[in-house]
Amino acid sequence: MDIVDIPFNRLVGLEREPAGGEFAVSLPAGAQYHNHLGIVHAAAQLALAEAASGEWMLRHFGGHAADFVAVVRRMETKFKQPARGKILGKATVSETERAELETALATRRATLFALRVDVFDEAGAHSLTGTVEWFITRREAGAP
Repeated sequence: MDIVDIPFNRLVGLEREPAGGEFAVSLPAGAQYHNHLGIVHAAAQLALAEAASGEWMLRHFGGHAADFVAVVRRMETKFKQPARGKILGKATVSETERAELETALATRRATLFALRVDVFDEAGAHSLTGTVEWFITRREAGAP
C-alpha cells in the first residue's frame, strides 16, 4: 500500500516527497486548501498530519503491513502559526518508542501507539504540532 494511493489522500492531492528528505508527504500550494483568511485550512493540515503518521507506520511495517490493521484512535494538535503555500508533514518516533512498539506487536494482539507529527509550510513556518494515536491489531488469519 502506498499512502498517496489511499482514495482520500488522492482526492486532496497528497504528494510524496523525495526519499531521503526530512519530510515524507506534502500538499501543494493552491487556493483549494485555503480558508476564509487565505491561509492553509486547518482541515488540510490535519489531513497531512494524519497521512504523515500513516506513512511512518507503512514504512515501519514494510512487508508486514498486511499482517496488521491500524486505525487512528485520536489526534491532538496545536496550531502554532499560519501556513502559506505548500505544506510538508513528518512524523517522528524515538528509538525507545520504536522498540516498545516492536515488543508490543510481538507479544500482544493489539496495542496503542502514538507518533509526534509536525507540519511546516514551504517558508519554514511550523504551523502544526501534535500526536496521532493509532490502534493496531494483528489481522486474523484469512481476514481481508
